[in-house]
Formats: sequence, structure tokens, C-alpha cells
Amino acid sequence: MTVRALTLGNYGLPAGAWRWAATGFVILALAAAGLAVGAPDASRWAGVALLAGIGAVASIFLYAIWPRDAVGADEARLIAEAAARANVAWAVTGADGAVIDCNDIYRGMSGTAKGDAPPPPELALGNEASAATLYRLTKSAADREAREEVFSIGHGIEITAAVRPLANGTSAWWFAPRLVIHDAAPRTAAAPTVSPQLATAVFRDAPVGVAIADADGRIVEANNAFTDFLGAGAGRNIGDLVEAADKATVLDLLLKAKDTAHGNAAELRPIGQPERMAELYAAPANGGSGRVILYLVDVSEQKMLETKFAQSQKMQAVGKLAGGVAHDFNNILTVIIGNSEFLLMRHTAGDPSFNEINLIHQDALRAANLVKQLLAFSREQTMQPKVLALNGAIAEMHQLLSRLVGEGIEIKLENAPDLWPVNADESQLTNAIMNLVVNARDAMPKGGTITIRTANQTVSHAMPLGAAIMPADEYVRIDVTDQGSGIAKEHIGKIFDPFFTTKPVGQGTGLGLATVYGIVKQTGGYINVDSDLNKGTTFSIFLPRFKGEMPVAQVESAPARDITGQDTVLLVEDEEAVRSFAARALRVRGYKVLEAPGGEEALELVRNHPGPIHLLITDVVMPNMDGPTLVRNLKRLRPEIAVIFMSGYAEEAFRRNEQNTADMHFLPKPFGLKQLAAKVKDVLSLAPPPKN
Repeated sequence: MTVRALTLGNYGLPAGAWRWAATGFVILALAAAGLAVGAPDASRWAGVALLAGIGAVASIFLYAIWPRDAVGADEARLIAEAAARANVAWAVTGADGAVIDCNDIYRGMSGTAKGDAPPPPELALGNEASAATLYRLTKSAADREAREEVFSIGHGIEITAAVRPLANGTSAWWFAPRLVIHDAAPRTAAAPTVSPQLATAVFRDAPVGVAIADADGRIVEANNAFTDFLGAGAGRNIGDLVEAADKATVLDLLLKAKDTAHGNAAELRPIGQPERMAELYAAPANGGSGRVILYLVDVSEQKMLETKFAQSQKMQAVGKLAGGVAHDFNNILTVIIGNSEFLLMRHTAGDPSFNEINLIHQDALRAANLVKQLLAFSREQTMQPKVLALNGAIAEMHQLLSRLVGEGIEIKLENAPDLWPVNADESQLTNAIMNLVVNARDAMPKGGTITIRTANQTVSHAMPLGAAIMPADEYVRIDVTDQGSGIAKEHIGKIFDPFFTTKPVGQGTGLGLATVYGIVKQTGGYINVDSDLNKGTTFSIFLPRFKGEMPVAQVESAPARDITGQDTVLLVEDEEAVRSFAARALRVRGYKVLEAPGGEEALELVRNHPGPIHLLITDVVMPNMDGPTLVRNLKRLRPEIAVIFMSGYAEEAFRRNEQNTADMHFLPKPFGLKQLAAKVKDVLSLAPPPKN
């Protein structure tokens, strides 16, 4: 960038006069030096030296004052970019004064449509009050001088205009407005109109709302953003344009703004649109008029995201609570299910007590299923994912779903060809779809059609979905659509909450959709609901596409028929009832069982036991010493011992918190006699023989 060393335009003469005076001085000095050169030999060389000196001084002087470009091309570009970011009107003029480039704000200010040539800056405002000022700025541009002036165009608007020389005879112009109230005279009772100057793009198209209001809240002038948000502008009282609950707050804001130099702020919602929200800032206008300048910023999207985040946090908190409760329930249910199975072994069908015992057993299993739903919601159930072709899995469900919904309702499948595979737990995903179908059935008491639709969907950018943000990726979409009564707007945000239901008492637990939500989330997917009252509802599940190689189909081995054994098992469980049932179940199958109520007791037992111990079965959560700590200590004494962890929490959560669990097995609670014996048999068949 080039910077001028001298500025002479302020010393009584214009820069051009100074340049001609300097040129004459140089010519006279050169003539005098020439005469000296022609003098006798004694002074000839002195004349030559004088000539050279004058020439050097003159060159420096001319270089300093001769007109040149004040700003390089790179700086010109940066200036233009900065002006664009500053949201002011700017233009670049050529040597002839014509506009060669400008932004949209300048076009709007000058009333120029795109494609038409904008007027030069001196004509851009079309206002007599600005003519003299703009003429002075134009003359400064022609003289290659930077200049800045502030002038009023009336109606409380002042314009700061500036010009600066650029490269190659071009000039940069800026126009920045500001609101000023100078007069305290009250306006007439008639509703004021928006001034023509206020309609300029600089003010009119501002991204935030700007308005002037009197002390009573009557809007004097307002720009488009302000008017669009509230639905009205000049002449209306702002208190009449907001929700009733916000009116007092807004009017109090105006009263405070009159008496303080600091801005105040309040939240408001436009009347009839409670889902929208804005921050309203107020500051006193200049001049002591009692009027207030208002700035309105639309924060609807921000508040929506805050609400979704709060909902997500609430769901997470409820999920943790559900997971903790489920753990305790599973211990109780293990005892009930196990002991009822012992009773059923002694009281067969025909026994007077059989029906009662069987009823206890069946209700315990139902309770266990409810606990699974709680764990599903909290994303803490044990998952067994595998690569699935969803079209085939849904087709296999078709007959079951038809029986489930009954007569009068048709199940329609619309499966997309070449559907991408997913990695999910088939039984859990089937459970989720069944819950959605049951929910759709209940919404159509008079019958109708339930459509299950699959499709591949590529999401190119992150998008809000429910209480979450779904990232850009490739998804397999499953839609379950009904023709039912729909979901009320005020209930949409609550439908996935556990125990929330709009069904009559006794017709729903409120866990169906909560279960779906948990299964989808634990699978790594997302769920959305779209509903219209009296038209129907669509639940959409988005599961990430499986992008690995498809596994080779394998035939699963049949479960072992013989689940008896003679090995030695160390059983560690702090709940006495659970420990007693499990020990009895294993002894019935032929196993030798060593019992311990905690980790420390188990280690002491192992140190004193002379024979082999083939298997350790331990609870995960225990006082003093938990299951993983016990295993690490026990492995130092018996490295070959096989391990089964049993817990009411999910296997995934356990393995997430523990390392080196590859050779350890997991048995979820609640479990029955056969589940326990079969798990022990399977693990022992894989374990190496222990050393004494």
C-alpha cells in the first residue's frame, strides 16, 4: 500500500495549485544552476554540484506532492469486504464518477433494481438536504482526498458519509445511518406514517427490528423486521401486539428505558403466535424527548433448541431413574420367577394350587416385560445386534401384526427395493414396530389402514428431529402411518415420556412409545412424529445404514438338551433371596455350589478351598467390593476360572465401563431355572479345565 508523505491541501491553496507552484520552482532552480555551470572554471564544479542537489531535492518534493493512488488493489478489496460485513451501504466509483461496483444496500438506498446501473453517490439519496454535502464529497474524490461528513436527512435520521481514494483513480464510498431524536414536540393524534427515508434499505432491510415508541408504548416508526414479527407497526401500541402475559413486562420496559442511559431487555411473544419469541431491547432516544428506541431480535429458533435440549435432559434423567428402579425390580422378580418355577415342579396341572402358582409365575413374567420396557426407554437393556435385511423381517411380521390389530384394520406394506441393511437387535426392533402398530390401532377405533413403509434416505446436512439433532448420514427409514384421530399439538412433546398416555384408565401403561424411543436410540437411530388432528399420524424411524460387508449366513447351533453338570461353582450375590434361589437351582442340576455374600468373603473362601473351582457367578453391583474388582483379584489366584456376571443392568452399560471383558459372560436378571442352568452349561463347555 502507498501512503502520501505530505498533505498540502489545508494550507490555503488547493493541491493542484501547490503542484504547479512546485513545478515552476524546479524550472527556475534548474535555470540558475545552468548559469552557474557556464561560469569561469573556478566556480564550474560548484555549479554542477548545485545543479545535482537542486535536482535531487526537486525530485523528492515532486514525488511527495504529485497525485498518486492512495490505496493498493489488495487493500481496496479488503475495504470492500469489511464494508459488506459491516452492513452499511458502499459503492466504488471510477475516475469519471460512475459506480462500477456496489452492494445491495446501496441499490436499495438509491432505488435501483438489479441489472440497472446505479446512480453516482451524489444522486443516490435524492434528498435536497444532502445535495451540498455529497457535492463536497464528490469534489474531494476528484481531488484524490479522503473526506467524511455527517448530515441529516430529516425524520430523525442522520447519515455518516465517507469517501476514500483507491487504486487507478477509483474511490470507495460508505453510507451509515443512525436514528436521532432532537425534538420533544408531541405528534398529532393521527397515526404517523413511515417516512420515505426510513424505507431505505439501510434501515428497512436490517436483520433486526428497529422502532421508535413514545412513553405510552405507541409505535411512532418501525422497519420491516419489526413490523413483520409483531404483525403491525406504526400507530399501534406495542402492548396490543404481544401476548397478554407479556404486556405488563413490555410496558414496564419502556418506562424504565426513559430514566436510564443503559439498555434494558425483556422477552415477548407476538399475539396469536405463542411458539415464537423475541428479545426486546429498549434505550432512551437522544434529545430528552421521552421517546424510546426499540431493537427486536427474533430468538424463536434459539428458544426452540433450548426447549428441545431441556426435553432431552429430562428424558435422560427419567431414563436413569427408570434404570435404577429396574435393577431393584429385577432382583425381586428373579426370586419370584425362580421360586414359582420350583413350586410348579411340585404342583403340576390338576393340583389344587397349580392355577394360583401359575398365575403368580405369569404375572411375574409380565412384570419382567414391563421392566424391560423401562430399560428400553433408558437405553439400558441388553441388545444382541446383527445385520438385518429389514424388508424380510417386516414381511415375516405381517401375519402376526394382522392378528394383532384384528378385523376392520388392514396392514399394508410398501417396501422399497434394494433397501440398505442395518445393524440392530431384531427382537427389539420387532417390539418397537409392534408397539407403533398397536398405538395406530388404538387411534382408529372405527377401522382403517395402517401402512408400514421402508425407504433409503440420505440426509445431506444435520437437521433437528424431535428433541435431537440428526447428523448428515445415510439412513434406512421406517414409516408407520395410520388414519386415526391424530395427536394434539400440546401432547406432541410428551408422547415419548414414560407413563404418559391419553388413553382411559386401564387401557394403557404409557410405556409403549417410551419403549420405542429407547430401542431406537440404543440402536443409534432417531425417531420423529408428524400428526394432523382427525387425519392421521406418521411415526418415522431412521436407522443408520450398515456400511460393512454382509456376513455369511450361519446356522445357529441348537441349545444343549442336557443342562446338568457336576462342576464346582462359586456363587457371589449380596441379595440373600437371589443367592438362595440360584444356589438351589444349580444344586438341583447336579452342580457343587459354594456361596458367598460379598467379594471379600468369596476371596477368603477361595484361599481356603482345596479343590478346583470351575466357574464364578457374581453380581456386578455389591457393597465393599463389586463384581469386576472381585474378578480381577480372583484371577490372580485362579487364572483359569470362567466368569459369568449377572445383573439387572444392561450388558452394554457394563461392558462400556469395564475393560478386558471379552472372556467374561453375562446373564441378565430376571432369570429362571432353565436360563441359569443353560448359561452355566454353555460357559463351562467353552472353559479350559482348571488347575487345583
